[in-house]
Amino acid sequence: MTKPKALVLTGYGINCDHETKFAFEAAGGEAERVHINDLIENMRKLSDYQILAFPGGFSYGDDIASGRVLGNKFISNLKDDLKRFVEDGKLVIGICNGFQVITKCGLITDDEKPLERQRATLTYNDSNRYEDRWVHLNAATENCVFTRGIDKMYLPVAHGEGKFFATDEVLQNLNDNGQIVLRYAKEDGSLADGSYPENPNGAPEDIAAVCDRTGRAFGMMPHPERFLSFINHPRWTAIKERLLREGKEIPEVGDGLAIFKNAVSYFE
Repeated sequence: MTKPKALVLTGYGINCDHETKFAFEAAGGEAERVHINDLIENMRKLSDYQILAFPGGFSYGDDIASGRVLGNKFISNLKDDLKRFVEDGKLVIGICNGFQVITKCGLITDDEKPLERQRATLTYNDSNRYEDRWVHLNAATENCVFTRGIDKMYLPVAHGEGKFFATDEVLQNLNDNGQIVLRYAKEDGSLADGSYPENPNGAPEDIAAVCDRTGRAFGMMPHPERFLSFINHPRWTAIKERLLREGKEIPEVGDGLAIFKNAVSYFE
């Protein structure tokens, strides 16, 4: 069976493209890093792929606002291609800066006029500083293709503008439609309830990830591509020793790999 192909976008300032490509390959798919200019100049065709990934990074140096310039460039040149891509039942994932991009494109928060208007944003953290830490996450819906079978996750975040923000009306629609995918949580499994640093940016309702109504377009602030192996865990040596003493099996993979496996298995 032919492996699903993922297009991992790269370009000016994007810096997690190699890790994201590796993640899709580790999950059993094929992946190719493609510069946005190659799509615009028709040297590569979006229609040749089943998955489109907007990786983390600082596209265009976060000039104007994080994700804004790349989002504008994509919509100005590739909106029709992206719309057909989604309508064909294919998958889109935006991670960190990529989440900012697809949110500002209007891809995941407006089902009436997708890619036509922006109804949410990612803005500055309440701490007014760059947050680089690990967070606990609770799954909030079964609607999203990328998180099926996932209850909880532990992943790193690294962002200065990670606070999801929308009007009360938009937040209510997201809740009603099962579009809030992951929420920040405490170590005991209870929701962060806005507390810092469990909720690292102050997002309302502890929102860490959302999807469109179909569950096929997905944006998340944490970085799943940075926790593919057990040894990526910040306390892996201590956990390993404890498991050895308890006679338990030592895990091999990290929580983030499941995100990419779900995407690949969707087409199998």
